[in-house]
Amino acid sequence: MLTWKEVISFATKGNPTPDKRVEKTAKEWKGLLNPEQFRITRQKGTERPHTGALCSIYDEGQYNCICCDTPLFDSTIKFDSSSGWPSFTQPIKENAIKYHKDTSFGMIRVEVMCNTCDAHLGHVFPDGPEPSGLRYCINSESMKLEKENE
Repeated sequence: MLTWKEVISFATKGNPTPDKRVEKTAKEWKGLLNPEQFRITRQKGTERPHTGALCSIYDEGQYNCICCDTPLFDSTIKFDSSSGWPSFTQPIKENAIKYHKDTSFGMIRVEVMCNTCDAHLGHVFPDGPEPSGLRYCINSESMKLEKENE
């Protein structure tokens, strides 16, 4: 189980090696994604709180990267943080997520990205529920839910 200390270590000292890499040009990503998905995942955008399609869905399954289909989070660790974005306590695998120190907008945060294709997902904070204490705050547009029964 990842802890805040390990997240900070990854953000400052280097990330775990992904299982594979997917790299495309901006033009290729634009051809695969809708404009809002491109804005969020490739241009580090964010959706307005409480507007994402996956905010209030708690179906069983896994949440995959919208860009490269890499599994990111399991539905069993999703929780209602009341933040306005889908929230998770842990990634599906330690090396699924890439961490980056984000100093934009006059704040210090930890940005989370898909470790396979560098898609911007959202941010992680140390104010989540036990036992990890982590809250991965993720844009709905950066993921797709692969339901367990489909």
